[in-house]
Amino acid sequence: MNTSPWTAPKIKALKGKEKIVCLTAYDYAMARLVDAAGIHLVLVGDSLGMTMLGYENTLPVTMDDMIHHTAAVARGVKTALVVGDMPFLSYHASIEQAILNAGRFIQEGGANAVKIEGGAFREPLIHALVQNGIPVLGHIGLTPQSIEVMGGYKVQGRNHEGAKQLLEDARAVEEAGAFALVLEAMPSDLAAEITATVKIPTIGIGAGPACDGQVLVLHDVLGLYGDFKPKFVKRYADLGAQVAQALAQYRQEVQSGAFPGPEQSYE
Repeated sequence: MNTSPWTAPKIKALKGKEKIVCLTAYDYAMARLVDAAGIHLVLVGDSLGMTMLGYENTLPVTMDDMIHHTAAVARGVKTALVVGDMPFLSYHASIEQAILNAGRFIQEGGANAVKIEGGAFREPLIHALVQNGIPVLGHIGLTPQSIEVMGGYKVQGRNHEGAKQLLEDARAVEEAGAFALVLEAMPSDLAAEITATVKIPTIGIGAGPACDGQVLVLHDVLGLYGDFKPKFVKRYADLGAQVAQALAQYRQEVQSGAFPGPEQSYE
């Protein structure tokens, strides 16, 4: 297992050599566990709006929310690449705004890179960030910050026109200097074509097995977030049920007087 810190160039160099394993994390305790498992890249996703803050989607998440959680994750990580997810309206108004906010992720949040949603129209922005020393993880396909335009969480690129646009988007993001590219919710054959076309790694989430790596939301993987389960999610544990059982036992023992016992009490 790798013991030296992962960097954006190291992640980029894994294409065609090793599958890239990515997960989200939002706090210090979980970040330590994810990092210890040998995960290459930890994304502090704006999905924390749902998993940590109780919002219906990612749109209400602020820069202060993201910096707070990114800093906690960065303190728990020793080797994984920490990527801060730039939230809605943090990079939309101007390139200057984007550079300042992305810089906050590096300077205040301790992140190693940022993630930007959008394809070809983001090329000047991605280029500017990279030129200013901020590595960028691209993101095309289903982009959750655009769900109001998309009409919800829908698979993208299912027709010829949509697929052609996503191919163009992938090339543009690569040309702009992104070190890797998230492909979300698109047909597997399209994701395979994009992966074969670009020279940077593709990280799939609902994009099939041909991508150079995969990312999932940690709470989905562990069964801690039961409100919404997309088709592409696989639960590797059901910790939600175990937590509920443990808390119910704690309540029962406190009420019955079984806790605390002599072993939990001072003489």
